[in-house]
Amino acid sequence: MKKQSPWSWVPTLYFAEGIPYIAVMTISLVMYKRMGISNTEIALYTSWLNLPWVIKPLWSPFVDLLRTKRWWITAMQLLIGAGLAGIAFTIPTSHFFQTTLAIFWLLAFSSATHDIAADGFYMLGLDSHQQALFVGIRSTFYRIATIAGQGLLIMLAGHLEHGDTRIPYAWSITFFVMAGIFLALWLYHAFILPKPASDHPATQVSAKNIWKEFILTFGSFFRKEQAAIAILFMLLYRLPEAQLAKMSIPFLLDPLEKGGLGMTTEQIGFTQGTIGIIGLTLGGILGGIAVARHGLRKWLWPMVWAISLPDLVYVFLSYFQETNLLWINVCIFIEQFGYGFGFTAYMLYLIYFSRGSHSTAHYAICTAFMALGMMLPGMIAGWLQETLGYQYFFLWIMVCCAATFAVTALLKIDPSFGKK
Repeated sequence: MKKQSPWSWVPTLYFAEGIPYIAVMTISLVMYKRMGISNTEIALYTSWLNLPWVIKPLWSPFVDLLRTKRWWITAMQLLIGAGLAGIAFTIPTSHFFQTTLAIFWLLAFSSATHDIAADGFYMLGLDSHQQALFVGIRSTFYRIATIAGQGLLIMLAGHLEHGDTRIPYAWSITFFVMAGIFLALWLYHAFILPKPASDHPATQVSAKNIWKEFILTFGSFFRKEQAAIAILFMLLYRLPEAQLAKMSIPFLLDPLEKGGLGMTTEQIGFTQGTIGIIGLTLGGILGGIAVARHGLRKWLWPMVWAISLPDLVYVFLSYFQETNLLWINVCIFIEQFGYGFGFTAYMLYLIYFSRGSHSTAHYAICTAFMALGMMLPGMIAGWLQETLGYQYFFLWIMVCCAATFAVTALLKIDPSFGKK
């Protein structure tokens, strides 16, 4: 068989990994807000959509045990494409909220399973040199998917709205476009993805043995040094962001009389999906360069300040209700740049704590705690905002930054970690 070039499938595979996550985590927020759902309901129900990423370590052993990674990838892509089409069909119906939430749940589980299979296939389909070479490529195309979903597709929906009566129509068309893109990706990957010899279902490993090994691995995670402090850090470092992420888009969309900024859907797509993502990416790149030069411990506290202090821009925007698009873009860029720079410390600590035997499984458990840390605070964010109002809610976010500082102060990190 002719060997497929990684360029023919790595970029598209990670583009496909990004689209459903953005649809579930971000596009759903904008759509529900434009369809008139309250902030309390939006935050509560969309936060539950984090659950598949919280518990995915529980079924990841069976992705290894049953079928091939290639089979899981193509099966999940077909299911995701069908799910996106299902959302498009049900948006104009009278019970759209309950129906689309149910389908978003299906998308979330399919997307989490696709993540497991895609990351495993990346390891099987490339040798060690190619894995190192393409790690930046996969991240870049995941970011491109973020810009396409959070930026261009939301801008498309905004362009199609043209008045409140056409909002369901606009979002239905947008999800049909997403479904078409994803079904095209499924068809492409069904033919193009290579079939590495190492990608085969387990033959001599039983489900019982898989679970036994999983329990041993899970137990060793909790016996690691500073395990309790590490878990607290994973859960609380992003406490402000977990709440802010659920309410930033509703704040930008709500009219001035409700304390928001009255932005249009198209403006949200440009500000959050383009300017914000650029700031986030630049912050992450600079954070990685800084740690590579001087180590994580040296940059830990600057990164804590970077992820916390820029949240003040929302206090400024809520008190002065600045509607000038340039100033809003500047504020969102600053906040996202700081978040990208500060988030570097979080991700590197997860890698640091996962070192040793079972590092891959331990890292998966770390990411589950990461998702749980976003899910639980996000569930009450809408109720808090509607109780306090936007101004006091954003002040509360600044108070929550104390938790970020407190858990960081408990960490013990090897000074050499992260240096060249």
